[in-house]
Order: sequence, then C-alpha cells, then structure tokens
Amino acid sequence: MTRQTCEYIFWDNDGVLVDTEGLYYQASRDALARIGYDLTSAQFAAISLATGRSVFELATGDDSLMDQLRHWRNQRYSELLASRRLLLPEARETLERLAPYLQMAIVTSSRRDHFDLIHADTDLLHLFDFILCREDYLEAKPDPEPYLTAVQRSGREPWQCLVIEDSVRGLAAAKAAGLTCWVIPSAQTRGQDFSAADRILPGIAEVARLLLQG
Repeated sequence: MTRQTCEYIFWDNDGVLVDTEGLYYQASRDALARIGYDLTSAQFAAISLATGRSVFELATGDDSLMDQLRHWRNQRYSELLASRRLLLPEARETLERLAPYLQMAIVTSSRRDHFDLIHADTDLLHLFDFILCREDYLEAKPDPEPYLTAVQRSGREPWQCLVIEDSVRGLAAAKAAGLTCWVIPSAQTRGQDFSAADRILPGIAEVARLLLQG
C-alpha cells in the first residue's frame, strides 16, 4: 500500500501506540495468583494476545469465579495504568508526521475506562477522527467486526484503509475484514506467526517512512 492508495489508517492501541500489554499480563497474573494459579507470560501471549480468549479459563470454569477474577484484574490493571507513562518511543512523532496527509482512527480491544486512563496524558487523541473501544462492537478481535465497524464509520472502501497491528488476533481480524495489515511485533507478541501480514515492520517510524516516501 502506498500514499496514493491509502486514505485511512486504523491503529491498534495496546502494543502499537502504548506499552500496556505487559501491564495487562501483570494484572491477569495477580488476579490468578489470588486463587493459587501461576500464569506464565507464554500462556498469556498464546491465549490472550493470539486468540483473544480469557486466560481465566486455565484455572476455572466457574462463571461466578470468572467474574470475580475479571473484577480483580480490571481493578489491578487500572491501578497499574495510572502509575506510569505509557507512550511508546516514536509513536507521537509518527502520528504527527502522518496526520496532515491521512485520516486516522484507533480500533482497540480496551475497555473505554482503561483507554481513558491510558491516554490521560498522551495528548494524542486530537489526531484521530474516532476511537472504537470494546463497548463499541459486539464481537472482539479476532472477529472482523471491530474493523468492519471502522470501515463503515470511515466512509471509505476496504482497499483504501490500512491497519497497523501487533498481534495475531488483530491481524486475523483485519484480514477477515478484507483490509491490508502491517504488523509491528511487540515484546509480548514477537515470535507469533505473522505470515498473513502484508508487511512486518521493525518499528512504528517505518509506517510514516513507507507511506510518505516519494
């Protein structure tokens, strides 16, 4: 995809713009530790980041306990998000370079309350036309619904849109929606199978270089 064919970029958030996936793992691990289960980073990557399933399925099939674990996890995650700066290197510079030429949106699996905490001090949101959070669609990635919703909201055709992702489940969602997808593997997703990606990039700055060259 080139600047001539790309009119809209749909950015994933966690692992692409902000360094939050490690914190979500920590929160999930802390929740499971309360019932004596030791969640490994490999399990988290394979289940949560690759498939979008709940890691709590590893420890219990009890719906009531699952709800309690989610509550503990969400509370702990909020505490972690509020305690540090999260913007990834070169994210701001890349977005500011692209904003004069392309329309952009964020399509994230984050809940809106977590998303608001993440971006409380990033000063990035004015660069995006719209944000889709977990409450804005029924089925989460790897289902294509989040990106199909984004295409409809953008008013563009799928071939005019580019997705930037960092996980296999995000890539699967983008491709199922008929979209071009470039992947920037994160520390947590590096080693996943990204063979379906249209490009695999070493870093976010490469997005601007490729789209604005020439």
